[in-house]
Amino acid sequence: MSDRTGIFAGDDPFAIARDWLAQAEASEPNDPNAIALATVDADGLPNARMVLLKEIEAGAFVFYTNYGSAKAREIEATGKAAFVCHWKSLRRQLRVRGTVTREDGPQADAYYQSRSLKSRLGAWASDQSQPLSSRAALMAEVAKVTAQKGTHPERPPYWGGFRLSPVEIEFWADGAFRLHDRFRWTRADASDPWAISRLNP
Repeated sequence: MSDRTGIFAGDDPFAIARDWLAQAEASEPNDPNAIALATVDADGLPNARMVLLKEIEAGAFVFYTNYGSAKAREIEATGKAAFVCHWKSLRRQLRVRGTVTREDGPQADAYYQSRSLKSRLGAWASDQSQPLSSRAALMAEVAKVTAQKGTHPERPPYWGGFRLSPVEIEFWADGAFRLHDRFRWTRADASDPWAISRLNP
């Protein structure tokens, strides 16, 4: 019999993840949806950076970025990524690994339009991950874009979402004397059933 009770209970890992995030939204002081996203470059050297998780769907995790950024180029080259979310207030972690595809349609348009105007204009102004001569140069570009695009800019063609479909999800909760609780959900493919195992701390 499984001992996945309490915060680990349930047959849908995405529902558990949404529940944990909802709890974190009530207790984390800043950005409860912040994740450390990991990719690898052409030489196999890992990269990690913080991004904001914007949606937990029925079978995937969605975030948005500039498609010219280092993270996007590395994702497009490998089709894979991983992330970890650490909620200090809950003393819990969520670890995810899987395959990644673009979300470049109406859903990306809707999310872009939900952002503040300054953030939408910033997406046009920033050549993300590329060298920048100065802060003043960036602000000058923002002013130029503002004059060109006005108050209703469309989504840039080089900006959109990524959908991570996991083959592995781990739920981790802090335990007394560092005897943490860890449950790993794994599957070979997004269409396969999940196998669930408890891990040693």
